[in-house]
Order: sequence, then structure tokens, then C-alpha cells
Amino acid sequence: MIVKDELLKKLRASFDLNIYEVKIWTSLLCRGVATAGELSDSSQIPRSRSYDVLDSLEKKGFVMMKLGKPIKYIAIEPNDIIRRIKDQVKEKSKARLEELGNIKDEPLFTDLNLLYTQGIQKVDSTNLTGSVQGRDAIYSQLKGMLEGAEKEVVIATTEEGALRKMKKFKSVFTKLKNKGVEIKVAAPVENLDGFSKEVKESVAFKKVEGLDARFCVVDKNQVLFMVSDDESVHETYDSAVIVNAPYFSKSFSIMFDTMWNKGNSLN
Repeated sequence: MIVKDELLKKLRASFDLNIYEVKIWTSLLCRGVATAGELSDSSQIPRSRSYDVLDSLEKKGFVMMKLGKPIKYIAIEPNDIIRRIKDQVKEKSKARLEELGNIKDEPLFTDLNLLYTQGIQKVDSTNLTGSVQGRDAIYSQLKGMLEGAEKEVVIATTEEGALRKMKKFKSVFTKLKNKGVEIKVAAPVENLDGFSKEVKESVAFKKVEGLDARFCVVDKNQVLFMVSDDESVHETYDSAVIVNAPYFSKSFSIMFDTMWNKGNSLN
């Protein structure tokens, strides 16, 4: 069986293998059991390298050596490989999260904050801006802003944007509500049928007609606003600007309050 180059590329990316490893592995999957020489011939990998490659695959858990003479190799079932890799990723992620969590208790973190504080004092607040592209990156930035809210979060968005955000940040909104943060969303939505019970209990909604803006203001200090029309831009190219300046943010808050006062309550 000839394995297409496109499949080989996908396997390399998915399983973090080099080209020799993925060729030997797929050749063994086609055969089930084979010697290093047979796999070298079928995969067109130099025989001098096939033993090293098989040794690497064995250590990674993709193949298993069969007892007996001559030495042969057995392919591991793909389901077992995926399950093992998932377990490894979970363990590494857990360890990494614990490591990052512990950094806050170390002198290193204090030094980092000191460096940042000293540097930020030299920067005009109106210059504290940044841009983000891609909806995933935007939502990641927005989540960080929301989690840092202390008093108020206001969001102006489209109907589709409201559905996306309420689904994406449902648990965040619940936590904010529990610590006393007021959350308001203005959007051209007809009803709240598409929203979960948790969202309805945490967020105040108002239907606002003719809304042509997408932004979020946190505590009147931070604002994230979209620069493209939700209906005309692909999520990959959606972009936003973040500004950490109270004066600028308050202008957006005033704009939101004007829309909010004209809207119709939905809950």
C-alpha cells in the first residue's frame, strides 16, 4: 500500500514524528509485523537508519519488538497510541499549570512585577494600546480582561456575537456575578431563548436596535473594540484593539449608557 505524501504530512504534524519515523511507522501499520530490512525496503529508508528509527518509535510507544529470531516489529493499535499520547499531554499540562501557579509565590514573580511597574510608570496611559487578530486570540484577550473585572462589564455586540460570547464565557460570567460584578449586554436580539439559564441569571440584557458597534468595557478602565463588521469579516481575519486608558474607556462607557437607556429589557 502506497501512503500519500499528504497523509504523511498530517501524521507528522499530529504525532510529532520526523519523516523517517512516519514512513517506517506507516509501512509497519500496512504489514502488521515485519523485520527492519523489510520496512527499510517498503518505506525506502536507508537500512542503516531503519534500526535507529525503529528504536525511536519503540521508545515513543508506536511499535513493539516481537520476541524471537529474526527480530521483528509489531505495530501498536492506533487507538492505544492516541490514548497514551492524550494521557501524556494531560500530565504535562497539569505539571506545567502547577509550575506556573507556583511561580507567583517565588521571588522571581515579585521581580517581574517590579520591572513592569517601573517601566509602566514611564508610559503615557494613552499609549497603552495593542491589537489582536483572529477570533480565538481576541477571545483569549477578552477572557483575561473579564476575569480581572471588579465592578462592571458592559458589552455591545451583534446578535451572533452575543450568542458566541454567552456560550464562550458562560462560566466566567457566573464567577463575576458571584463576586458582585454587574454585567450588561446590549445587542439586537429578539429574546433570550438561545441563552443558558446560568447566563440569564448572571447577565442583564437589553435589545438595542440599529446597533453598529462591537466593544467591551471593563471597570471603565479597559476597552476592547472590534474594527470590522461582524457580518463581512471571516473569524480568522477579525481584529480588535485593546486600550488601557480610563479617559478613553469612559468615552465608550458613555456611548454604551446612551444605547442602554434606549433599549428594551429582555430579562
